[in-house]
Amino acid sequence: MLDQLNESGYKTLIAENGEVGIKRAIYAQPDLILLDIMMPGIDGFETCRQLKNNPKTCNIPIIFITALTSLPNRVQGFESGAVDYVTKPFQKEEVIARIHTHLTIQDQKKELEKLNRTKDTFFSILAHDLRGAFVPLVGSVDIIERMLLNHNDEKLQKVISRIVGSVRNINKLLENLLCWGRLQRKQLTIDPQSIDLFKLMEWLIQLYKEQARQKNISLRHSIDSDLIVWADANMTETIFRNLITNAIKFTRAGEVSIDATIESDEIVIAIKDSGVGIASDRLPGIFKPDVKSKTKGTAGEVGTGLGLILCEEFARMNGGKIHVESEIDKGTTFYVHLPHPG
Repeated sequence: MLDQLNESGYKTLIAENGEVGIKRAIYAQPDLILLDIMMPGIDGFETCRQLKNNPKTCNIPIIFITALTSLPNRVQGFESGAVDYVTKPFQKEEVIARIHTHLTIQDQKKELEKLNRTKDTFFSILAHDLRGAFVPLVGSVDIIERMLLNHNDEKLQKVISRIVGSVRNINKLLENLLCWGRLQRKQLTIDPQSIDLFKLMEWLIQLYKEQARQKNISLRHSIDSDLIVWADANMTETIFRNLITNAIKFTRAGEVSIDATIESDEIVIAIKDSGVGIASDRLPGIFKPDVKSKTKGTAGEVGTGLGLILCEEFARMNGGKIHVESEIDKGTTFYVHLPHPG
């Protein structure tokens, strides 16, 4: 077999037992490992497990070549982390073909990881530059809006109002995109702490009351002043920021209300609107990233659906959950379950 490997252009390194093999794999970082099961000292199954548990060798593909042919041994081989299992006697040409196949897969995997890193770097630079451009833009439209509060030109006020709404909507989409990117790159850390729900809702109501007023929507909450949840502050804010703006977005005129109840060891917060509602056949897919949302708001607002995906993921990461009830032309209620510190 060694001669066949050498003739095929592969360089080989031999170890007489599992312990030596592990040390050499850590040092030499081979592209692939051929491993017997019956060896002196630890057997091949344990050797494979140790290699897979070591961060320096966990990504090296391992092929078992052994005389053990029973189904339980095959299953144990794959469960220990091997990518293939070849029994003796074997055809050398078949082994070479399997080695080539697994090395090709490994090369493709490395190339994909490299492309993903390049994409992530590009995404981070682009997102950073976009955010930098939007900060002064958002500030400027806020100033313009305040300056026009006492202006008598109704047509101008409507134009500026549309501009302000568009800028805020795009800024929200950008923030959600940034959160989603960090989530996919596993760059988000959870820092659970006591969060005063009353203060959070008071702040969010103030933040979005003008947006609601422009659509003739009453925005209110009835959260008790002593309600506390145990969760990450930034993630919790993102959850309710998205749900409140969505409720405003899909309501023409009416009411958006936020209420909360204590149930066992959790608090259930309900964000209810009197808006257009969600069709029953769409409800199962609203939290799935592979189901695209194309529904526009009642004032033509656009979205990507990322906000609800983030809400569901952030609730889950904080030990909670989210579900929804809706009826067409009657409205929608999102229920967010978050832990209570007790």
